[in-house]
Amino acid sequence: MLADTDAGCLLTAAQSGAEWGYKMVLPQIILIPVLFMVQEMTVRLGIVTRQGHGELIRKYFGTGWAMLAAFTLMASVIGALLTEFIGVAGVSDLFGISRWISIPLVALLLISIAFVGKYRRIEKIGLIFGFAELAFVVALIFVHPQMHDLVHGMITVPWHNSSYLYLVAANLGAVIMPWMIFYQQGAVIDKHLSVKCIKKEQTDTAIGTVITQAIMIGFIILFAAATAHSRATSLSTVGDLVTVLQPYMGYQLARILMGASIFGGSLVAALVVALAGTWGMTEVLNWPHSLNEKLSKKTVGFYGMYALTFVVSATISLIHFNLVKVTIAIEVMNALLLPIVLGFLLLLESRALPSHYQMHGVYKWTVIISCLLVMVFGVYMIGPTTGIW
Repeated sequence: MLADTDAGCLLTAAQSGAEWGYKMVLPQIILIPVLFMVQEMTVRLGIVTRQGHGELIRKYFGTGWAMLAAFTLMASVIGALLTEFIGVAGVSDLFGISRWISIPLVALLLISIAFVGKYRRIEKIGLIFGFAELAFVVALIFVHPQMHDLVHGMITVPWHNSSYLYLVAANLGAVIMPWMIFYQQGAVIDKHLSVKCIKKEQTDTAIGTVITQAIMIGFIILFAAATAHSRATSLSTVGDLVTVLQPYMGYQLARILMGASIFGGSLVAALVVALAGTWGMTEVLNWPHSLNEKLSKKTVGFYGMYALTFVVSATISLIHFNLVKVTIAIEVMNALLLPIVLGFLLLLESRALPSHYQMHGVYKWTVIISCLLVMVFGVYMIGPTTGIW
């Protein structure tokens, strides 16, 4: 949940609020059950089969399809890590620290964490990082959004506007990310959860889904209220986010709260995203892939790939980018990849699980229809995004 509201997601939500006011709240509410359905399937697949997402694709559809899934995963992972490091760079710029210092140090820290041993220990470190992003709740109190404006925005949604749909696609890609499917399925395996834990894990997933969407909606509301939408504020740096909030709480407090939110979200997400990519690729390649196994000749491929993802993304992020434009483009890319990702997920749910662990009845068809709608929207957005139609 904390990783799903990373720097890229928060910046996408902030830009959505700044450009469209409260009109982006309704899509986020609609995505709450869809996000739960997607993540809940990975819980059952991981716990029951004891195999990662990449392993199952390779087993049931062959190496070729598994490599396609791995490509979509790594595209999403590198894109996500790029936004995390750009977020780190934005925060360091905010406090007068060179990104040539902050990015290598953060990359080294995140690489080192994998070597502390045991998944549970690493999970606790990630939670400590992630809780810092909840600092934005304090900022929301200062802004005082108007309930009347919020309700009006939710019932006047401009679905016909192409610019609005582009940001809807970005928000979709910021909520349902290809890497999170690989991560959660790998995580429940490394936790050694049994089938008795499925109900508890589903409850955890439901709570996380509601909280992550509350954070996204909160950021949309925060910046919609702060900009009053009328200014049509353009955001390109973390400093711009601080400037928007400065009139409500002063520069220093705005800088601290926004810096903590972005930095905390970036660290926990970078840790989770890198693990998702490493688990997925090593599963497809049939390499040993567990954080519970220490570095050795047997696991050098796993740890080497984990470190390499950070090195590549950190190096690219040292180039100066327009923070928000790159972030939104990456989230749109995630939305375009969803037809492949959700297609495999639905097929595996019906083929890899014993009948009594599969979906049934109304819930099954609700999940299938919801995922198909998301997939159709992802295919449709290929045209407007690439200029084909």
